[in-house]
Amino acid sequence: MDLKHLISQEDLIARRSKIKKVFFYRICGAGMGPAAVLIKQAGFEVEGADSAFYPPMSTFLESTGIPLYKLDQVNPEFLKQYDLIVVGNSVAGKLEAARMIEQTGVPFTSFPSALGSLVLKEKNVIGIAGTHGKTTTTYFMTQLLEKLGQNPGYLVGGIIEGRDPSKLGDKYFVIESDEYDSAYFHKISKFRLYEMTSMILTSLEYDHADIFSSVEKIEDEFRAVIPNMESTLIFNQEYPSAMKLFKEYSQKNPAQKWYLYGEGAEMGPHQVETHEQGSNFTVRWKGEDIPFKTNVVGQHNVLNITSCIIFLLSEGFKASDVQKATAELEMVKRRQEVRGKYRDMIVIDDFAHHPRAITVTMDAIRARYKGKKIITIFEPISATARSSIFQNEFRDSLAASDKVIIAKPDLPTTALGGQDLDGEKLAREISSKGKSSICVKNLDDLKKSIDEYAEKDAVLLVLSNRTCLGLWESNFVHELKS
Repeated sequence: MDLKHLISQEDLIARRSKIKKVFFYRICGAGMGPAAVLIKQAGFEVEGADSAFYPPMSTFLESTGIPLYKLDQVNPEFLKQYDLIVVGNSVAGKLEAARMIEQTGVPFTSFPSALGSLVLKEKNVIGIAGTHGKTTTTYFMTQLLEKLGQNPGYLVGGIIEGRDPSKLGDKYFVIESDEYDSAYFHKISKFRLYEMTSMILTSLEYDHADIFSSVEKIEDEFRAVIPNMESTLIFNQEYPSAMKLFKEYSQKNPAQKWYLYGEGAEMGPHQVETHEQGSNFTVRWKGEDIPFKTNVVGQHNVLNITSCIIFLLSEGFKASDVQKATAELEMVKRRQEVRGKYRDMIVIDDFAHHPRAITVTMDAIRARYKGKKIITIFEPISATARSSIFQNEFRDSLAASDKVIIAKPDLPTTALGGQDLDGEKLAREISSKGKSSICVKNLDDLKKSIDEYAEKDAVLLVLSNRTCLGLWESNFVHELKS
């Protein structure tokens, strides 16, 4: 590894005015594509390359006029025409592509560093961080600011119906602040490079077992940025790790405004009622209990909205205006997304892949579909979910369903020192709790099990952050009815 041309965040900020042409290597990544568009919107000339181009990212990039190349068109001479190379996280340090980039003599960096240095340094950046709820809360905050007459910039790490995944905007910039690492040469959390001025921490517990050996290691990533933040920090007090950070830093910098929310917090949310049409709750602000209502269902979504409300009130927006803004909010795709009906069952697609996320998603589904049975399909596909770390926790969270199908991919975990999740054992233990459960390992058996478990007027809840053994890419989708 030769890092003599890796440009530091400080140098990149200092040389910003001298950079004209930027090249994104592996531009079609979920973060790379939106970041490339933001940097183009900021006035830079941007081009990029990848191995293949597929919608929706390819059409998004093409719509912005960014020239795109195949990777086999890229060589050292080609790259020397650029002032900066942005390297995607999919480029492993052992690859020949990494050696080629390092040896061009052109400064290179990761997309979080490029975005932070070239775009976000001049913005009021609201980082939405946490183990759960980042994408949803980022989208909620973006919508609320828009409803309040602002023109926020944003970067959302999910698919949004009828909207691009990123936008430059004006004063405020809302960004999903992921704790995953940034590049083979930047083994630090992405959010450490985003030049955040404010932060909402929705949750903090152990995850990403392929790069973190403990929750304390994740806490350290937050310790690297909290002291440097200039404005507002809003933490969910229900998480011990979040409270540990709060106690460490909340009294150290008088320029920072700290707020806690969550169950039992002074600010709330209080008097939460969630039902089929939405949710009602109150938030205490300056001694007054302010009522809110929203079309969004579920305690976890009420918490996410509450964090946004606290930020907006702290920024001086009128409570009456914020009340109106919360009434109608949209969700990101694959977050409690109704995909249609199959054999008279409502089919819902959700991204949950952590025990707590499964529990809160299940609670929201039960609130919205009172009295209906829930048949859950769970694909443990992330490095943490594929490991035995949460073997017992998955058993307990999934047992809240009426029937469970474990869609276990034949893929070993990459968790540090971890063993593989035992899908058969998980199914047996759920069955021992009186709930029918089976473990399947291929698409044909999955579809067969769906048909065997089907019940009229039930909810079929599919929990996966990929394709669920190919279910969402199969003819199952075409069999769904509206």
